[in-house]
Amino acid sequence: MRYRILGGTGIEVSTHCLGTMMFGAVGNPDHEECARIIHAALDHGINFVDTADMYSAGESETIVGKALKGRRDDVVLATKVHFQMGEGRNRGGNSRRWIVREVEDSLRRLDTDWIDLYQVHRPDHGTDIEETLSVLGDLVRAGKIRAFGCSTFPAREIVEAHHVAERRALPRFRTEQPPYSILARGIETDVLPVARKYGMGVLTWSPLASGFLSGKYRLGGAVDLTSGRAALTPARFDPAIAGNVAKLEAVEQLVELADSIGCTLPELAVAFPLAHPAVTSVITGPRTMEQLEALVKGSGLVLDDATLDRIDEIVEPGRNLYQPDGAWRPPSLTDVAQRRRALGDRSAA
Repeated sequence: MRYRILGGTGIEVSTHCLGTMMFGAVGNPDHEECARIIHAALDHGINFVDTADMYSAGESETIVGKALKGRRDDVVLATKVHFQMGEGRNRGGNSRRWIVREVEDSLRRLDTDWIDLYQVHRPDHGTDIEETLSVLGDLVRAGKIRAFGCSTFPAREIVEAHHVAERRALPRFRTEQPPYSILARGIETDVLPVARKYGMGVLTWSPLASGFLSGKYRLGGAVDLTSGRAALTPARFDPAIAGNVAKLEAVEQLVELADSIGCTLPELAVAFPLAHPAVTSVITGPRTMEQLEALVKGSGLVLDDATLDRIDEIVEPGRNLYQPDGAWRPPSLTDVAQRRRALGDRSAA
């Protein structure tokens, strides 16, 4: 396993990061099996573990905390805050009020005195970024967290956060955690160059593109739209939709490429983000021991220039063949009122 410095913090992390979103009720509810997977990952040299408060409503953090008993000092532990936790107002977002409360809950669930990397899971336009940076800086000074970053922020908001930090003499985001895969290369246009400009570490997620690069979905094959991810977002997987056909056509070419260099499609997919000079570590989220072993098996894969050139031919740099599941979309797109003038104000005369 190789190691890289995380965003100028001096902290060395493995180039594979163990994601734990699938630990708990949403994925694998067997706490003991999840602990064995975590221990196996550590034994393979992975020293970077990423979780979030909202994964299985806190259960994932609890599992991670139990599994790291006696090994905490050897692990760089990352978690996140932002999403709604429980019912009621002011139980989510990026406000000082919520972050101060929720970091304590995460520390309790993780059974630790400190968090190495505390990440803001999504932007929050109801909270001034100065408010968020200020409280995160206070948590660093209090010793509750060692560094902090953002997750799935668009480039313009990363830039704004750095400008505010500089103007207000506040600590800055040291990392960004975006979705990135062969089928979703949009961040190559702006997010990754911005991260490099500011010396940020980058932890990428969803290298298997919501399962499209797992080998499960193939052109001409049947797709069960009643279970798994396909049941949640059938429009992303329905082979009758033209956009999905384009993804499946790319998959067929990628399978052929993987075969030609003697690896599996998932191994090719996980190796791809690490070839980018802005990427520090790629997050993989196994649900079973078999999935972990398959991912670790390909950790030594090196993609040469010819292979990367062929990938560029299949999916051109900067192009998204689909919008990654869970990727943040700005209110300027999702809020109709921000895209359309009032009916009486739309004409030129």
